[in-house]
Amino acid sequence: MDLTGAEWRKSSRSNSQGGACVEVAGNLPGRVFVRDTKDRDGGTLAFGPDAWQAFVTDVAARRP
Repeated sequence: MDLTGAEWRKSSRSNSQGGACVEVAGNLPGRVFVRDTKDRDGGTLAFGPDAWQAFVTDVAARRP
């Protein structure tokens, strides 16, 4: 899939200390894309909007 129009945003949980950082692009129709900030060419995961929302909801419910 062509991701040249993807508008990537870095996770608010990312930091400058080299930790686990991800970027998310949700502006392309029908999919939400996730990639590793430190390895942008290493692969991209694609989720349907419903699956992504379920993931985000589950993570938020488990946040300490």
